[in-house]
Amino acid sequence: MTGGVGGGVTGGVGAHAVALGTPWSGVPALVFPALGQTAEMVGIVMCIVVCLGGPLGLLIYNTSPRGLAPHPRVNAAVSWIANLGRSLPFLVLMATVIPFTQLVVGTTIGIQAALIPMSIAGTAFFARITENAVREVPPDLLDVGVASGASRWQIIRSIQLTEALPGLVAGLTLNVIAMIEYSAIAGAIGAGGIGYLAVNDGYEQFDAHIMLSCIATLIVIVQVIQFTGDRVVRSLLH
Repeated sequence: MTGGVGGGVTGGVGAHAVALGTPWSGVPALVFPALGQTAEMVGIVMCIVVCLGGPLGLLIYNTSPRGLAPHPRVNAAVSWIANLGRSLPFLVLMATVIPFTQLVVGTTIGIQAALIPMSIAGTAFFARITENAVREVPPDLLDVGVASGASRWQIIRSIQLTEALPGLVAGLTLNVIAMIEYSAIAGAIGAGGIGYLAVNDGYEQFDAHIMLSCIATLIVIVQVIQFTGDRVVRSLLH
């Protein structure tokens, strides 16, 4: 009888401990390193995305009939490449590019492995954002640039990019938020970060404290990024 009571008490205490999970005092020691990993992934990816996606978007627009150097074949080829990166759900894309990831970084797990599919998806996304932002520039401004004898690069730099800057910043804000979401999905391949912590320690270990902390952290980060991006866009419009 005593053993039964003791076993019941011990089992109840164990279940209660699992339900509570990590003490609140120990949560920052887990969340802050994960947040640093997420920031590292997103920061590296966004540098790649801007350097590749921006020129790709400009190329798509300027080889279109409205662009500075219309070229249907080049436009169709580059558009197809951009669409290819946006066609697959991110989880499917990660699985699809595993051989390429292995070839480039030598591994299919961890932060390095996550950078490849995140960069592919982000570059395609930002290319279309850039194309749409430049498309909103009034054609009259481009005509003025051409009539004044400006070179293509001067028109791109001084007219297209300058006039499209608010749209580019707004799109960049959305892209950063999307990369944070992708970094969470990349936790499936052990990439680390907030998403991995939420799934591995929060969901699988039934740790409510970790799960709630990760959710709250992601909400705050996204809100801060969106608020900052909106403020910058408003200042540029003024």
